[in-house]
Amino acid sequence: MTGPAELPAELADVVARIAPPDQAARNAALERQTRLTKPTGALGRLEDLSVWASGVQGQCPPHLFQRVRVVVIAADHGIAQSGVSAYPAEVTAQMVGNFLAGGAAVNVLARQGGATVRVIDVGVSVDVDGAESGFKVCHGSRPIDTEDALDADQLTAALRAGVAIVDGEVDNGADLLILGDMGIGSTTPCAAVTAALLDLSPDVTTGRGTGVDDETLARKRAAVAAAVARMDGSTDPLHLVGAIGGADLATMAAMLLTAAARRTPVVLDGVVSCTAALVAARVAPAALDWWVAGHRSSEPAQRAVLDALGLAPVVDLELRLGEGTGALVALPILQMAIATLAEMATFDEAGVSDRDG
Repeated sequence: MTGPAELPAELADVVARIAPPDQAARNAALERQTRLTKPTGALGRLEDLSVWASGVQGQCPPHLFQRVRVVVIAADHGIAQSGVSAYPAEVTAQMVGNFLAGGAAVNVLARQGGATVRVIDVGVSVDVDGAESGFKVCHGSRPIDTEDALDADQLTAALRAGVAIVDGEVDNGADLLILGDMGIGSTTPCAAVTAALLDLSPDVTTGRGTGVDDETLARKRAAVAAAVARMDGSTDPLHLVGAIGGADLATMAAMLLTAAARRTPVVLDGVVSCTAALVAARVAPAALDWWVAGHRSSEPAQRAVLDALGLAPVVDLELRLGEGTGALVALPILQMAIATLAEMATFDEAGVSDRDG
């Protein structure tokens, strides 16, 4: 893959259908906030979140999200074989099994938040018994420091998979999506894609991931630098996600675009989903209004993306696990924001004098 990646017909149609959230509902939410029994702005970010929820739901007051779906995208990365992670590559497949058994952090937090979890193998190196693999595009990507992660056909397949996955979820009633991830070595391509798209030094975007030591961090930064250097200054988002990203990032970017086209909101998680969001926003900037940042990760690439996209995270708890866990921690706060707008009494209803008496 040597040139800019063209949009597959399915993705081009998706991008053409992206429209803004409902501005009338947002305006009504802003007005209602001024009539609730509190000083205007007293609930801080909860007020902002309630307005966002009104816009993406197209109604004021909004309702609590009823069918929250966590979709975990699993894929291996060839660069993991270069010793850039604290864990061996086989952990990806082992964790997929753990997800399926309900024993991972994402499962626990989803149960607490009333969400359900779907695990999709788009690029795990081995086939995991019981895992959903109908959208699989490769058995691990290629090492990005020396060659393209995906070839042109694999990139197209990953993008088409993202469209189909979200279409299926929305058709089955999902009203809020959370994009989770699993893949040893995944923070390395995230650092590379972010550095290339934001014109940042690999030293700035490359973090410790799973908790690597200084020697491993040096190898990781060298791998990211080599990957970015191969791109020769390219800023084409789909070319980059195929060349120095991977199957998970490409699939998730298409998922984010499709969610916006289907008028379905998304809570972003950590560095993988946020890197995918950066790619998607470069393809279709209007999609950004359909996403909210669940949390601020300790990974520098994720922080750089949040700043670049102007997204303020709901929570900042120094999480760095991925899987969708940070977004799930933010979910109850989002639901509380909705409840306050929908259920609080107005000054007139409560017989309380507002600031003008």
